[in-house]
Amino acid sequence: MRHIAIIGSGPAGYYTAEAAQKQWGDEVRVDIFDRLPVPYGLIRTGVAPDHQSIKGVSRRYEQTALSDNVRFVGNVTLGEDVSVEELMGLYDAVVLATGAPRDRALDLPGDHLRNVFGSAAFVGWYNGHPEFAGLAPDLSGDTAVVIGMGNVALDVARILSKTREEFGGSDIVGHALDSLTSSGIRRIVVLGRRGPHQIMMTPKELGELGHLTRAVPRVDPADLPDVDEDALLEPGLRKSVNHLRSFAAAPEGARPGADIDVEFDFFASPRAFLGEGQVEAIEVERTRIEGGRAVGTGEFYEIPAALVVACIGYRTSPIPGVPFDERAGRFANDEGRILPGLYCVGWARRGPSGTIGTNRPDGFGVIEKIAGDLATATGGKQGREGFDALATARGLDVVTFRDWKKIEEAEAARAREGAPREKFVDVADMIRARG
Repeated sequence: MRHIAIIGSGPAGYYTAEAAQKQWGDEVRVDIFDRLPVPYGLIRTGVAPDHQSIKGVSRRYEQTALSDNVRFVGNVTLGEDVSVEELMGLYDAVVLATGAPRDRALDLPGDHLRNVFGSAAFVGWYNGHPEFAGLAPDLSGDTAVVIGMGNVALDVARILSKTREEFGGSDIVGHALDSLTSSGIRRIVVLGRRGPHQIMMTPKELGELGHLTRAVPRVDPADLPDVDEDALLEPGLRKSVNHLRSFAAAPEGARPGADIDVEFDFFASPRAFLGEGQVEAIEVERTRIEGGRAVGTGEFYEIPAALVVACIGYRTSPIPGVPFDERAGRFANDEGRILPGLYCVGWARRGPSGTIGTNRPDGFGVIEKIAGDLATATGGKQGREGFDALATARGLDVVTFRDWKKIEEAEAARAREGAPREKFVDVADMIRARG
């Protein structure tokens, strides 16, 4: 019997568990640990609340979770309740699937000012992550600046732009919905260091921005390259740039009743946040592209900003005793191997790149390596029986997948009309809901 511990119950964790089942069949026991009492990681607290079709992938993970040889071990914090070394002593292999839950720092003057947030915190706030539920951003100002040219920046801009009615069918948490409904924001500036041909935004997400009730996306035609240059782009990026061209071509007043402008400010690099206590403006330097890189031109200007959300990437949280690559913001590893018996997968292995589906081949790949490494091992580790004894001795309040299903039922029961759920945003409330 092989015993595998996976730390993290998001897509990378469950794909790795699925791979372990296919590799060893009934001869494996997989324990999936999470510090929260609820599973699915990024699916629950990272995917935009109005993208319910994407969240539907959790149904696949549930099939794995309900298997006899896979177990969810929630409400257990690595480094506090149990150490990596202890798990390595109990399981044949420990796989870190902890994702990249921390914001990459901008490290600019004034980044300490109130109402300057990273996207992990801001997205966590409107998605109901317990760590960020109390963020309480001030949305009373007129102008918000979103830094970044990827899909997360689009998500934030879209969420800030929607009417209450447009959130119908989503699982945005109530405290965020109420705050957004009373928002005073009427201008959203999406700031990017490079130009339209260097964006990381996908066509679907850009297209959504063009169909909002009260918001109009705006692009300065002067920022767009000659249309003939689009032919050199890969098809997906070409479609995205076509959306930008359509935004630029839209006549003024084309959407009556719209009162929010979403402005794309290309070739613009933030240099400092300005304000007394709370952010009031951003100092920006105009850039140009040289060799594919954005370089400053020495031309500076200011953008008023009552709210700033930086969507510039994520980092994995270091774990004491586990080698970490500070520059890359992930665990130091060789194709998933960290130390003998210790592995990583997903964003914790490769950094925050790829789609949810990218984690499946990643999970299967690391299990192949584990199987090779264990081919000559004699086994004999205690696995879940050993952990259960440790948990009992320490009085850990472990949440099972059956407990999670009770929490899920309670969230569905308290949902507003048309919504799939109203998430609990406090861990104690989650624990109480399991009965």
